[in-house]
Amino acid sequence: MPIKEGVLNWKIMRRVVVTGVGIVSPLGTGIEKSWGGAKEGRSGIRTITRFDASTFPVKIAGEVPDFEPTTAIEKKEVKKMDLFIQYAMSASTMAFEDSGYKITEENAERVGVYIGAGIGGLPAIEHWYDVLKEKGPDRITPFFIPMVIINLASGQVSIKLGAKGPNSCAVTACATGTHSIGDAFRLIQNDMADVMIAGGTESTITPLCVAGFNAMKALSTRNDEPLRASRPFDKDRDGFVVGEGSGVLVLEELESAKKRGAKIYAEVVGYGANSDAHHMTTPSPNGEGASKCIELALRGSGLNKEDIGYINAHGTSTYYNDLYETMAIKKVFGDHAKKLAVSSTKGMTGHLLGAAGGIEAVFSVMSLKEGVLPPTVNHETPDPECDLDYVPNTARELKVKAVISNSFGFGGTNGVLAFKRFE
Repeated sequence: MPIKEGVLNWKIMRRVVVTGVGIVSPLGTGIEKSWGGAKEGRSGIRTITRFDASTFPVKIAGEVPDFEPTTAIEKKEVKKMDLFIQYAMSASTMAFEDSGYKITEENAERVGVYIGAGIGGLPAIEHWYDVLKEKGPDRITPFFIPMVIINLASGQVSIKLGAKGPNSCAVTACATGTHSIGDAFRLIQNDMADVMIAGGTESTITPLCVAGFNAMKALSTRNDEPLRASRPFDKDRDGFVVGEGSGVLVLEELESAKKRGAKIYAEVVGYGANSDAHHMTTPSPNGEGASKCIELALRGSGLNKEDIGYINAHGTSTYYNDLYETMAIKKVFGDHAKKLAVSSTKGMTGHLLGAAGGIEAVFSVMSLKEGVLPPTVNHETPDPECDLDYVPNTARELKVKAVISNSFGFGGTNGVLAFKRFE
């Protein structure tokens, strides 16, 4: 049967569900700490300890407080991986164990990994460049290159799990995690895999990263009040806070999941990806690119716009992102926009860059599963230009049929995922 131009005939595509979740975030390692912290409205923003930031204009970040790499990685292997890879290994191990799926010789080529990062191994680059300058080329570790290449997050996970299917990554700035999950979703839909371990990872709380974003005037300088620094959609927001961690989902073809009696968190029903083609760092005016990307995610999803009850917003706590995302939501949903719950969990985690879409997909799936919408914390002074329901400060118990998760990155790259409650 021919497919109408511009419309995805979703009924002939394979259905995809989420059967496992894993997360490492500034709220803590594991779903109980991270999702529990999000429901409590707890902030994970603290004074930087990763390096001496005393002379920096920005002294705060969202560091992971409790990470222990040897829970997922053999001790002798840890030193071969930069922190962004370690986070991916940890989150992926959690998600895969949670899914209960078993890889065998018969199914290994149908299980893939798709985990990206926005920047990758910057800590290792900075450290080993110092070694090179101070001690010379003979002192560089042979593991340096595998430490910093972004696709080694997917590669190391596939090696650990024995997943021999598609192995790749997206590198699309702050949309990385969302694009990785969306691309993995398409692979299963199109019968190129039955299971995909997908998400985003990042760890770039380094002098160069913080100095670089500060030079762009992108970061909050509310150093004396780290817990109140990230404040999406608030009138007094003054920039985002760099965070780190990893968020990973196990995506599985529906019949495979049903056959083995897997628990199902949610169904993935839509994915949109496009470009603003406007500016290196500023979103297109009035949220034009973002609104079209949301439309793309809904097209072919089987959902009506009124079915969306919650949006996990990109919500970076920067002026233009928050304003234009608000405008995009209103443009797409019209009168229904006022009935939507919209929140940005970045108020609690900071902005995890390439990992943002991954952990926010985890939060979106958990909100569907448990009927709890995480809040936008530090929403104290409403911005008249941002006039939607941002679930201010306190989580809300509300069962919704479907949610979307937005991610928009430098270079004008946009990604949106749509999930619905599995029934």
